[in-house]
Amino acid sequence: MPFEIRPLKEFLVRPALPPELARMSELANNVLWSWDFTIRSLFRRLDPKLWLASDKNPVLMLGEISQESLARAAADPRYRALYRRACERYDACMQRHDSHPGMLVAYFSMEYGLVTCMPIYSGGLGLLAGDHLKAASDAGLPLVGVGLLYQKGYLTQSLNPDGWQIERYPLNDFYTLPVTPVVDSAGNELRVHVNLPSGPVAIKVWQQHVGQVKLYLLDTNIPENAAIHFHRDITAQLYGGDNHTRIRQEIVLGIGGLRALRALGMRPTVFHMNEGHSAFLAVERIRLLSEEYQLSFDEALEAARANNIFTTHTSVPAGIDLFDSGLMYEYFHAYCHDAGIPFDQLLALGRRNRNDPHERFSMAISAINTSSYRNAVSLLHRRVSQEMWQDLWPQLPVWEVPITSVTNGVHLPSWLNVDLAALYDQYLQPDWRDRYLDPRTWDLIDDIPSSELWDVHRRRKRLLVNFVREHVRASAIERRASSTEIRRLSEVLDPEAFTIGFARRFAEYKRPALILRDRERLRRILTNPQMPVQIVIAGKAHPRDDHGKSLIRDVIQLSRDPEISKRLVFVENYGIEVGRALVQGVDLWLNSPRRGEEACGTSGMKAAINGVLNLSVLDGWYDEAYEDSGGWAIGHREPYSDDQDGVHASTIYSTLENEVVPLFYERDETVPEEWMRRVKTALKNISPHFNSLRMVRDYVAQFYESAHAAYTVIRKDRFATIRKRTRWNTQVAQAWERVRFLEVGPPLRDPVFSGSPIPISATVELAGLQPEDVRVEAIIGRINADGHLNETEVLTLPRNELRGSVAVFAKEFIPQLTGRLGLSIRISPNHYDDPLTRACHSLLKWVQVGG
Repeated sequence: MPFEIRPLKEFLVRPALPPELARMSELANNVLWSWDFTIRSLFRRLDPKLWLASDKNPVLMLGEISQESLARAAADPRYRALYRRACERYDACMQRHDSHPGMLVAYFSMEYGLVTCMPIYSGGLGLLAGDHLKAASDAGLPLVGVGLLYQKGYLTQSLNPDGWQIERYPLNDFYTLPVTPVVDSAGNELRVHVNLPSGPVAIKVWQQHVGQVKLYLLDTNIPENAAIHFHRDITAQLYGGDNHTRIRQEIVLGIGGLRALRALGMRPTVFHMNEGHSAFLAVERIRLLSEEYQLSFDEALEAARANNIFTTHTSVPAGIDLFDSGLMYEYFHAYCHDAGIPFDQLLALGRRNRNDPHERFSMAISAINTSSYRNAVSLLHRRVSQEMWQDLWPQLPVWEVPITSVTNGVHLPSWLNVDLAALYDQYLQPDWRDRYLDPRTWDLIDDIPSSELWDVHRRRKRLLVNFVREHVRASAIERRASSTEIRRLSEVLDPEAFTIGFARRFAEYKRPALILRDRERLRRILTNPQMPVQIVIAGKAHPRDDHGKSLIRDVIQLSRDPEISKRLVFVENYGIEVGRALVQGVDLWLNSPRRGEEACGTSGMKAAINGVLNLSVLDGWYDEAYEDSGGWAIGHREPYSDDQDGVHASTIYSTLENEVVPLFYERDETVPEEWMRRVKTALKNISPHFNSLRMVRDYVAQFYESAHAAYTVIRKDRFATIRKRTRWNTQVAQAWERVRFLEVGPPLRDPVFSGSPIPISATVELAGLQPEDVRVEAIIGRINADGHLNETEVLTLPRNELRGSVAVFAKEFIPQLTGRLGLSIRISPNHYDDPLTRACHSLLKWVQVGG
């Protein structure tokens, strides 16, 4: 090994900023610049070439810029004026009022996609988390984020000459990124610790400013962990390594993350788990509540559940982390012993069947079990999730499984292109940036001349073409392609041709090869001399997904066909920068997942807010938006089956040939008027509804406020309410086997006429319970062809009579529906203020049909 010099001492040198620009470092270290054009312009104007060379990272840029450049900028009155405007924008953001005094939301996520220069995200989950933090800042929501700071981040993609994906993992130099170490009151860097079977792990805590929001990032690659190399490697790489690496990462995220917040003096009132990776934070909360308030395990679980929220982004079981019981024992038996938590009860939290010793521990089930609030990320995904997790509530019909939904959104200020924003400044109300949630704000889109809107889009497409050419040319030079290949790639794409964008992870369920299924037909579409078409494709395959890599290679090989080589282009290393260029510059966004398997998808939203129309399967968000989107659908709303691949491919081709492409080339003089009418439809309907500010406000209204209020109530008098409720739960559980229906009546006369009251009653043996301990409900609805109830409503029956341990619950019901109706009756413990917070495997009995 060659000799290398290691530093004897380490020190950090900051740029000596002129007094006139004294706040430049402050501006650089808050990623508000990523969505505020004025602040971003301040750095770009300082040195445009260095801005690009630094990967648009102002911290690195300030570390490399010359003192002469800084002095020149400080002496320029135009630049000083821009600096003052940037400071004013920054101060206005940072002085927004706290919208919910007393509340503090702790948001945990395995990945965050905030800025290009920090690749600590892999795809949609991380970008969604980043947009969540940005929107929380815009809303003035008291929220802190918690995640991991990866030394290598996620993979950097390149291709070999054959088109096979090669992964590289460049090291992140944290001291040149917009993150800073957290220090304690004595000025020492903050450390927290977790224990693993191999010994204690020290965790360094970094912070990133996201507008008003702080994101705390955990790092184990520090000298204190040098004795055990894999301790340093815990935060080396996102989604890397084996199950040991994954469980260590999730222990650091969930347990270490909560310890970091407590070391900072923070006591969140709401905990939000963005996917199941952070589910161990609930276990740590149980430990802390037991230790600090002498609660039993059941009491601590009940208390922790009250203000935990779990968001699932998964539509298939294969996307969930599972750990076998031996691995869990290795990592948690000592933890449970020290905390007084029964290990078997910990395992039960992560199992569908609590009594199956062979079932693996599921992080998602653990998060569901330990949360009062659970949500999917689109309306369709809610139905998919209810079916997926129905056996956690085996006594409930699928439609009543307590998983709700908040449809994802994208951060409009981050993803809207600056040319379109400038056009809005001319035609929308002056305060449109503060009122973009109001649909009325967007009515003025109709006042924008189609010619001006078209000119803006043509400019964005020219920028896209230049971006793609530079990108693919640089990639070709890096892999030492021939001069002929480099010259060809320097000339790809025509800024006047109809352009389709397809960019996403190359996973099988996303069907990235669907448009390549009939290559001759595709070739005819691309090479139509009157109406030429071109496609820009981007996406990464998982490092262990050889099938996905082979699909990428197929695209590359096809793109080298001389006949279409300038019309089919693959852009390497899909990420924020590539994605932004595509969604702002193509004409049509193509999305072809198997219906029901893409939880939401947000790239199509980003395209739509930039005036790009969608051609998509009716999945995720697009199932809600299609009729108002101005775009086109692939297929209908039927469940996916394998025979749909051919049908959907044919639909894509025929829709392009007969509808989409002819419409684009149908010009009134130089403007495609009907196309622009559809574009305006997309801008008006998608912009106000599918953005992350609306999403965050939905989380506040549906979950955060309720969770905060619940925790505020239960923590009084050292959780006296929880202790009482847990004792009551035990009493109900002991009596429940003896609770039974004695009679249901009275008999119904046939026929029943709509508008006429129907008496419903149930006589119940309470087995020592009080009538107020139970809730008796009638479920009434239409009987379908299978003999089951649908179009149902739930009617609570009040106590009407009490005879010893027997109670009669009764109420009249007036039917509004006509036809073949039916009813059933059930009983459950009456301690759920909201059915959506019902615990897994909760007690419930139905009247037995024929009983």
